[in-house]
Amino acid sequence: MNTREAIMGFSQGEKVKAGLIWASQIIQLIDGLPDGEKRASAKMAGVLVGMINKEIMLARNTAADPAWDEMEKDVERARVMIDSGVPFEAVAHLTRALSRSTDVAGRAMARLKHEELL
Repeated sequence: MNTREAIMGFSQGEKVKAGLIWASQIIQLIDGLPDGEKRASAKMAGVLVGMINKEIMLARNTAADPAWDEMEKDVERARVMIDSGVPFEAVAHLTRALSRSTDVAGRAMARLKHEELL
């Protein structure tokens, strides 16, 4: 990973992590809502997960790392669960993506620290 990729990996990794945490929290809150609100909330969670996937695609194109491909698959699986009406099943996939994002951001941060840029 070169310096440019490390900067992008760190930046995108942190942005993706935040989005994944927000999406997971929204999904976990859905259970306590009335039925009509559950559907609307699940739809909004699906939109947020789609936006996160776009950020992952951007990261993959700017910071070459195989973990982005795996994250994209995890997030796509989560979106399928949400769209299929079982949003709670999406949390496991989002958690896997969160772990991968944390790993990428951590490796990028270590590289930037090594170069004394952080």
